[in-house]
Parts: sequence; C-alpha cells; structure tokens
Amino acid sequence: MIEVSAPGKLYIAGEYAVVEPGHPAIIVAIDQFISVSIGPAKKSGSIQSAQYSDLPIRWTRRNNELVLDIRDNPFHYILAAIHFTEKYAQEKGKKLAFFDLKVTSELDNSNGRKYGLGSSGAVTVATVKALNAFYQLNLSQLELFKLATLAHLNVQGNGSCGDIAASCYGGWLAFSTFDHDWVLKKLTTEKLTTLIENDWPNLQIEPLQVPEDLRLLIGWTGSPASTSDLVDQVHQSRDEKRTSYETFLQDSKNCVEKMIQGFKQNDIALIQQMIRENRALLNQLTTISNVLIETEELKRLNDLAEQYGGAAKSSGAGGGDCGIVIVDKRAGILPLMSSWEKAGITPLPLHVYHFTEDRHEP
Repeated sequence: MIEVSAPGKLYIAGEYAVVEPGHPAIIVAIDQFISVSIGPAKKSGSIQSAQYSDLPIRWTRRNNELVLDIRDNPFHYILAAIHFTEKYAQEKGKKLAFFDLKVTSELDNSNGRKYGLGSSGAVTVATVKALNAFYQLNLSQLELFKLATLAHLNVQGNGSCGDIAASCYGGWLAFSTFDHDWVLKKLTTEKLTTLIENDWPNLQIEPLQVPEDLRLLIGWTGSPASTSDLVDQVHQSRDEKRTSYETFLQDSKNCVEKMIQGFKQNDIALIQQMIRENRALLNQLTTISNVLIETEELKRLNDLAEQYGGAAKSSGAGGGDCGIVIVDKRAGILPLMSSWEKAGITPLPLHVYHFTEDRHEP
C-alpha cells in the first residue's frame, strides 16, 4: 500500500490579480493535509472517501435550467487527476492497472465545512502523487505541478493554480500563473509528455525565505465561500470596467513585488505595509466588481488584528473563510486571540509546512 499527502494552502497576497499571467501572489502551504492511499486491485478498482461521500451537490440556474456545479465536488478532481496521470503513464510506456484509492482529509471541519485551505487543489495533487508512486513515473515537483494543474483546470476552468503550487512545493512561495490559452492550445496539438516537458510562458514559482521574527496568524469566520463562483463574478465585471480593472492589476503587481522584496530584505515592517495596501486594493476591487470580498466577519477579524499591532487581510477569494495576520513574534498575541474568540472568530492552530519536516513527504 502506498500513502502520500499534499498540504493545503493560504493566500497571503495577490488574490484575483494572480489569475492573470505575470501578476504575482504570495502563498503558503499549511500543515493540514489530504492523504491518498493506493494499492493494487484485481478485476475492478474503487475510490473511497469518508469525508466526501455525504457532500451535497451544489446547483444553480442558468436561463431557467438547473445546472450542477461540479467544481465543488472533489470526486471530479480525483477523476481528472487519474485521467491525466494515466494518459501520461501510457505515453511513458506504462501498462495501466486496477487500483483501490482512498482519500482522507484534514482540510474540512468535522461537519464537512471547508476552511478555505485549498482542498480541491490538495486532493488533485495528492492523487497525482499517489499514481506517480503507483506507476513509478519519477515526476519532478514541476512535472507534478503541471499534471495536477491540467487536471484541476479541466474541472474548474478558472483560477491561477497557485493552490496547486503550494501543495506541490510547500513553504512560502512567490507565484505567477502561466499563459492558460497557450497551455490549453498545446494540450490539443501535442503529446501530454511534450507539454509537460516544455517551459510554460509566464509561469514562475519561487520559494521565499521568511524573516526569522515573522509570525503568521490565521482566523476563520465560519462562513465557507466558493472560490470558483467569486472568481467568475469578478471576471464578469472585468470586461465592463476594463480600465479600472487594469489599474487594479498593475497596483496589485507593484504591491506584491514590494512585499517579495520585503521577504528578501528581511523587512517585516515592509511586508506588513504591503499587507495593508493589498487589503485596500481588494476593497477597491469590490467597488469595481460589486463582489463582496471582505465580509463583515472578515472586516471584524482584520480590524481587531490591527488594534493589536498586526497587519491583516482576507485570504484567497474572500467572501467568508479565512483572514491572515502578519505579526512580529516578539509581540504578544493572546489579547488578539481572546478578542477574536469573543467576536465569534476561530483562531486556527495552523503552521507553514515545509516538505522536509516529517513523514508526509513520501
């Protein structure tokens, strides 16, 4: 039996802009995991997940027709990961086999509610990692990222795939997405192995060294949000308000690039300054798009953190889920934790995860 894991993620800065090639974000991998075990089977295979078997299937209406949203159903990501990895294995001359695959998740709470930690990306990466070991493909981190990305895009259709990068590389990352149109066009004209071996235009994945005294705090509002839906809504307004959106993109790029310099210069104050600037930019995006990113709960989380000396903002798509705070380790955090709990905000006992740390790296 083979068992592998992939960590979840949190966005620190650069959300929404990162879906455009060449616009960076900063992302961390966190120490909650999706694990996948895989073993040989004889006449048929199976996919099992205790966490996901009872998930409701979300649906909406388009033109008065009921439409299922498969993007919130992890089984579609698992099936896409199997499809692309087995296609790659076949091109490498491997013979396909039956297997039993079992998924366990730490990225949701006991009621199956998502914390916003990138469960769809992590389950995609973990499935590819399991099949990598099962078929002895010897994928590099970058090859793993590319295969998982193709599977994820096949289901979700939008997004930067920064969560895939965090689940593949671990730690703190500066990430810029690739030219999606180029990749999707090559997918229809080239062998999968060739596409995986090629450089992808605009893709950048750079591990960051963190200042020694920097501390990351995470709070959860208890209101799960759908990243796919929120990104869709922002994209719909993008074409209507092109000039304002282009200004947001450039301002976000400048902000995150300065933040990356803060990491390289060991400058916590600069990082905190850019966190606050990025929060303001996301609030401007709400004005442009009419998509509420910083909910009242997230505003409360952020404002309380600022009262106690932290630099805070929503993480990821917003609309609920998590907020992040950058503080100096030398400052006390107990008063902030207490104020959060009084306000109904749950401090999450999460830490940044590096692959060299423990058994989770196969």
